[in-house]
Amino acid sequence: MTESVPRPTPWKRWVIQPIVQQLTQGTSPPKIAQAVSYGITLGIFPIIGSTTLLSLLVGVPMKLNQPVLQAFKTLAYPLQWSLVLGFYRVGEMLYGAPHVSLSIPKMIQRFFAEPGPFFRDYGMTALYGITVWCLIAPLLIFLLYVITRPLIQGLADQIQRRRHAPL
Repeated sequence: MTESVPRPTPWKRWVIQPIVQQLTQGTSPPKIAQAVSYGITLGIFPIIGSTTLLSLLVGVPMKLNQPVLQAFKTLAYPLQWSLVLGFYRVGEMLYGAPHVSLSIPKMIQRFFAEPGPFFRDYGMTALYGITVWCLIAPLLIFLLYVITRPLIQGLADQIQRRRHAPL
């Protein structure tokens, strides 16, 4: 009788395994923690559809670990959707700007009726949201790094112990 290998949980498959793969290939825990913190922070950037390019533009010059950066940027996608409206509304409050309707049918109707004013209003709302993101991003990167570094170091230590354990 053959035993079936249990499928990894989504947590293991999408979070733990990418980190373990990079650790076993020699990437240091601090560099992985840095990529995780940037990946999550860039992943919540308030312009839907821009995070892959943004992650490349930030990650390549900073020499961030791209597999980990992209994995965690992708994992942050649901969080991005849940925060985008908040970024826009806080930005409008910060600038004292009126609320712009973010109803998709109304936005489409307005785009086809008045493209110029559409881009002016929604472009400014996007800039307000980006401003808020820029204000919180440095703190978020720092906090995520401080939280993830010891966790990743612990995982690296566990891998080392397994490698050196007697058979």
